[in-house]
Amino acid sequence: MLQQTRVEAVIPYYERFLERFPTVQALAVAEEDEVLALWSGLGYYSRARNLLHAARAIAAGGLPRNHEGLRALAGVGDYTAAAIASIAFGLPHAAVDGNVLRVVARVENDASDIGTSGPRRRFGEIAQSWLDVRHPGLFNQAMMELGATVCLPKDPRCGVCPLAAACRAHREGTAAQLPVKLRKTAPVAIEAVLLVVRNRGRVLLRRREDSARRMPGFWDLPAPADIPGARAGKSHGTFRHTITHYHYTFTVLAGTAPRGLLPAGCRWCSSAQFQEIPLSTTACKALKLAGVL
Repeated sequence: MLQQTRVEAVIPYYERFLERFPTVQALAVAEEDEVLALWSGLGYYSRARNLLHAARAIAAGGLPRNHEGLRALAGVGDYTAAAIASIAFGLPHAAVDGNVLRVVARVENDASDIGTSGPRRRFGEIAQSWLDVRHPGLFNQAMMELGATVCLPKDPRCGVCPLAAACRAHREGTAAQLPVKLRKTAPVAIEAVLLVVRNRGRVLLRRREDSARRMPGFWDLPAPADIPGARAGKSHGTFRHTITHYHYTFTVLAGTAPRGLLPAGCRWCSSAQFQEIPLSTTACKALKLAGVL
């Protein structure tokens, strides 16, 4: 949950999630829709799906006790595998997150772009060479804590840093400019319309296809093209929503739908049912704008 997400935002989700799924086994038998519903609002929903897949693998075969086995679990990358392997099992693997990359870049005074694979791999090798193999878990936690509390991104506290004497960037006065991460992808602006169609206290929702670029598998408000014969009425307003480098501007309109069979993937939902389904963040924002939530 903490990947790309602030601690303050995560805590209530974490507590609700563990209350519902207190063990790996409890999560392993859950339906994906329920997991996504509890995750709704955190974003980066592939994390929830990967967590579910990993829980099922662990429930079936046990928790791997080596780096390679951990790395093979869905959603587990090099950093997570190294952190678990070193902290839980005392194995000699350097855990390299953004904080550690920053420490390495400054100690080495290396202005290479950490957004590219070559420098990230080289910095990882440097961190591995520094690792105290007798206490790898403690060392990794100390490195991460150093980056999180002392070797800060914009205002490094070099005066209290235990590595100041060995830090080349500190000596050269370049610490505040490191590490370097160049933006590779220009933002893409997208405008879209969402319809709030009501009927007897219910709202019309549409399940997004599993192959959709935005929020696959989630329930969202329909666009006019999703409902043949739909009519748009007054505007409830607009809001902005960003997913990675996609910058959306949504216009929320009141709408009506023709009577009869609903298009495939659509259903009527009451406000009480919103908590039971994975409702997209954009739907929540639009429904609040329309006064439904």
